[in-house]
Amino acid sequence: SWIVYFIGHAHDGFEFWNGEPIPWVHGLAWTINFLSFFFLYPSVFNLKEVAAVEKPKIHLWETGIIRITRHPQMVGQVMWSAAHLAMVGTTFTLLTMILLVGHHVFAVWNGDRRLKDEHGERFELIRERTSVVPFAAILDGRQQLPPDYWKELLRAPYALIAVGTLGAYLAHPYMQAGAALVENTGLVKGGILDPLFASLG
Repeated sequence: SWIVYFIGHAHDGFEFWNGEPIPWVHGLAWTINFLSFFFLYPSVFNLKEVAAVEKPKIHLWETGIIRITRHPQMVGQVMWSAAHLAMVGTTFTLLTMILLVGHHVFAVWNGDRRLKDEHGERFELIRERTSVVPFAAILDGRQQLPPDYWKELLRAPYALIAVGTLGAYLAHPYMQAGAALVENTGLVKGGILDPLFASLG
């Protein structure tokens, strides 16, 4: 329902720009969006936890994508949001992306707090050798990539992510068609943001 709502309202509000008809913007946004999912979904590596067969655990990893960034989901969300905002530059889309990225930035702090509570000194050692900003720990020498680092990225779930991401892209016209069938009620009076939308209308 969230996806339907977003598609139905993505062009609402004031339009700063529209990158959809510009081929190079579409190509760049598509590439960034595709790559974002390799950061967004490292948690699918334990499919039993995703399917709730096993109780989710607070894992402490320092391999694979974690060598690049300790918080790949936040990085992936920033990439995904930037790609979609490049295509649809409206106030609605901007607010949506700010909220999504803000949620993930909060999760960076909360995730580190939970890891420290669960693993203590072991986490502090990993925090010293990793970074939130992609590649920062590698560039300043705190993280040493082994010669066969690429093997850490050769995992079956990445193939699932690639296929799923391509499938979601190809399904966009059907998502848009489905969203068009939903009745758009427009602005419902009485919200705290009424003054903002009234000034933009």
